[in-house]
Parts: sequence; structure tokens; C-alpha cells
Amino acid sequence: MAPVQYIRTPPSIYSRVQYDNEEEGILTVAKEFIAKSSVPDFLPTWNKNEKYEPLKFYEHHDVGFKADASFPNLLPKDTVTTKNITPKLELNDAAKDELALFVAQKGLVVFRDQDIASKGPKFSADFGRYFGPLHIHPTSGAPRTSTELHVVYRRPDVKDIYENRTNLVQWHSDVSYELQPPGTTFFTVVEGPESGGDTLFADAVEAYNHLSPALQKRLEGLHAIHSGVSQALTSRRGGGLVKREPVENVHPLVRTHPVTGDKALFVNSGFTRKIVELKEDESDYLLNFLYDHLNNSHDLQARANWLPGTVAVWDNRRVNHSALLDWEGGSSRLAYRITPTAERPVYDLKDLNAPDVNRVFVGNDYTPSD
Repeated sequence: MAPVQYIRTPPSIYSRVQYDNEEEGILTVAKEFIAKSSVPDFLPTWNKNEKYEPLKFYEHHDVGFKADASFPNLLPKDTVTTKNITPKLELNDAAKDELALFVAQKGLVVFRDQDIASKGPKFSADFGRYFGPLHIHPTSGAPRTSTELHVVYRRPDVKDIYENRTNLVQWHSDVSYELQPPGTTFFTVVEGPESGGDTLFADAVEAYNHLSPALQKRLEGLHAIHSGVSQALTSRRGGGLVKREPVENVHPLVRTHPVTGDKALFVNSGFTRKIVELKEDESDYLLNFLYDHLNNSHDLQARANWLPGTVAVWDNRRVNHSALLDWEGGSSRLAYRITPTAERPVYDLKDLNAPDVNRVFVGNDYTPSD
């Protein structure tokens, strides 16, 4: 395929600000933005007369080969400083209300230096219950004294986790197959490797906003099946339990947040199976596009690092996530999630809290437990 030759400056690589400037063949951003910038020397310019020949091969010698592996210059031991700026999650009811709003607006908030886990499972369950009835996971383990906490545990003796997969990134919105999936959600790692094991987050509100108005309009009125069947089968095949038979529920492709009014894509490659109104191949095509958009748009994503005492709070109504299993063997990872449920997803807020029923799956793909 021949290289693309642009007849005019493509909008994808040139700022489409209404009042951009051109001075002596050099394009700049609008003067109002230059005036507001604290580092105007770093703002982009485009010289219409600037041309280059194709890059030529050269022999590269990476300077990393010369480095001291103890990093005495990059990470000198006597220059590390800390600053405590994070409030403790010891909140009265008014503060919890504000936390719920803040998380709804931001999507994800990460708190450092928390001691929530040191207070025991009951404290976490009681704390989370303020935000809604806590979800009891149908297949995962839980602390003995608090069945409402979802525990995520990887043993230290796991060998080749990539035996059957090239990667283990699994984007999802927690238990989206439920009739009323979670809202404000809390997660903390209480034991983990020294490095690695981060969690990726993707903002489905921004993902929706990035779509063209025409595609946004086309998604209105479409609904998708979210299924818990594969999760139940995976647990059963691995010798685990199915504590509640799997359900499949239909949710709108685009949901509206009741507090902020923001619209968000409500699909995820973990649990979404088919668009109801489309034929199977049509559904696959559109869902794969939306998955790719959510999962691979790094400009709407964040990555949480689990320093000791870190608690991440996100809104499952607008955020998808995936764990990263990228640390070396020999370390366990123990984490738990507090999962208050929220409203039935709706596109039009006039339908908010309309009564409905959870749909237990019935089909040849799954046989209920005895």
C-alpha cells in the first residue's frame, strides 16, 4: 500500500480551533490559548515549509547497557519525600454522600494511606452498606465473618498462568449481568507483590463522548444481553462453587447516570453477549468495535498502583476495569471489593426505578446445581 499523501492538513493531527493563526507559513494554536499557557514554548506549531527525507537505518547501541543496575543516580536513597494529602475514610453520613457524588463525577478516585482493612471485614461491610445493599458474589470466596465482601486471591504457587492465553487482560464492569449492577465500588489490596498487579480503568462516559453524534444517535434504543453463565461454568469446571444460579439481563447500550445525567457506554467484553435488536453478525461487529474503543483508548484510561494502604473507589456505572497479572511468581495477591448495588440501568431517567425481575438463565448451556 502506498504511503498516505495528505492534500490538506488532516484534522486528526492539526488543532481544529476556530481562530488558529498563520504567520509567515507557520501555523499555531489560537492566540487566546497561547496567552493562557504557562509554558507557551511547548505549544505545538506546524511549519508548512518543513520537509524531511525518510529516516535512514543506523546502528543503535542502547545506553542502558552502560547503566549501574542499583540505580544510584536515578533513585538516590536520600531524596525520597512524602506528603500526606489523602483524607481517611472515616466519614460521617454527609461526607459519604459527598464521596458518592465526587466518585460519580470523576469515575475513579484513589485514596492513599488508608487503614480500612486493619479494622476487619465487618467494618468494611458496614461502611459499604451505606451506599446500597451489598452484592454477594455468586462464585467467589468471602471472609468467614462477612459474606458480602468479594475476595480476589491469587496463590503464590501459580506456575504458568499464560499456558493457554497470550495475555490475561479481562475488561469488565463488575457483575453487569445482575438486574441492578453495582454503583459506588471500593477495592483494596491487603497483601500483594512489591510491584506489579496494577488495575486498569476505562471511563465509559468519555468513551461515549468520543463517538460521533451520528453513532451516539444510532446506539439509542439498543439493548444488550449481559450474562453470568460463563462465570458460573468457569467456577464449576475449576472445582469452585456456584452460590447463586446465573442470570442474564437486558440493559441499554447507553445508560444515563441518575446523579450526574452523564451518558455512558454500558457494554463490556466480560459479560455482554449480544445486542437484542440486531442479527448475530451485526451484533458482533458493533460490540467488537465498542470493546476495542473502550479497551484500547488509552486517552480515557487510568492505572492504579496498589501501594500499601491504597483504596480505589470507582463508579461501576461509568467505569470498566481489568486487573494486571504481571508480577513474577512467588508472591500472592489478596484483595477484596465492597460492592454496593445501584439502580436498574436506564437510558431515559423517566424510567428510573421502574419495577422489573431478575432473569435466571434457562438453557442447554448450563445445568443448575443440585
